[in-house]
Amino acid sequence: MTEDQREADSRDADAGHSPLSPEPDEELEVVFTTNDDSEALVVKGLLEASGFQVAMSTPEAPIGVFPISSSDLGQVRLTVRAEQAEEARRVIEESEEQGPQAAEEAERQSEG
Repeated sequence: MTEDQREADSRDADAGHSPLSPEPDEELEVVFTTNDDSEALVVKGLLEASGFQVAMSTPEAPIGVFPISSSDLGQVRLTVRAEQAEEARRVIEESEEQGPQAAEEAERQSEG
């Protein structure tokens, strides 16, 4: 876990939110997939700026080797709680319609 992730988890805990760590019966849903790590990070930032808790995973990469993949290692998946998946997809779709500048602006706003 990086220092930034620890700080984000701490902020979430302080705000009464827990990081996206599902309960055994909680269902998660993939809302975005890409082979581009940079694109995944931008979309993750967009979703987090919109209030979603997002998990990023690389099912094709060997466990414990990389926290995210390089494009030649496979697909990066962004997951949210199943009950939020439809809304998360809407946010992504609206951002794609507005273009990359809108996603970058949303990410900058989330950084304060």
